[in-house]
Amino acid sequence: MQQQDSPAAGDADLLGRVLSGGSPGGAALAARLLRRFGGLRRLLLADPGKLRAIPGMGAARTAAILALPEIARRYFEESLPVGATIRSPADTSAYLLARMRHLNHERFCCLYLDNRHRVLGFAELFRGTVDGTSVYPREVVVEALRINAAAVILAHNHPSGVAEPSQADERITQRLKAALELVDIRVLDHLIVGDGYTTSLAARGLL
Repeated sequence: MQQQDSPAAGDADLLGRVLSGGSPGGAALAARLLRRFGGLRRLLLADPGKLRAIPGMGAARTAAILALPEIARRYFEESLPVGATIRSPADTSAYLLARMRHLNHERFCCLYLDNRHRVLGFAELFRGTVDGTSVYPREVVVEALRINAAAVILAHNHPSGVAEPSQADERITQRLKAALELVDIRVLDHLIVGDGYTTSLAARGLL
């Protein structure tokens, strides 16, 4: 029976093909890179200067590696283009992970929907720690009214990677829900984006 490749070997093979223009010859360099940076995700988010300094890399290969996260993000973003209907919580989770998982600063975003849960737009509204002073309900409401939204999914990332809701997260969710209800706009969920997973406040019974 043929032995299956480990996930690390599979990463090295795929990455090697990127580095060698499609041929399998770059796997050895790819394996060194994965060991050096401690895995694929850390490699794709590595400092460009550190990548270029590695023997066998250079500007072209460094640029190819740095382009991969953006290509992946755009691929998943197209799963919920404007006009698409959200079919399940998994759709939203995958989309938000693609948009927000890599961010190293906390950002608060809104996914605006019509009354059939079709996507009207996605907006990054605030940066910094989510608390009572950094997120302004009025701005969320103004943007929702501007694009005639009927519902909103709130989202923010935790750069620590731990997607557990804090008391501040719960408070701002309730403030936004109350503000949007005044103009007949529903808050469907508030998702916290961590390292590879999301936490739904709706699923936790916090809406």
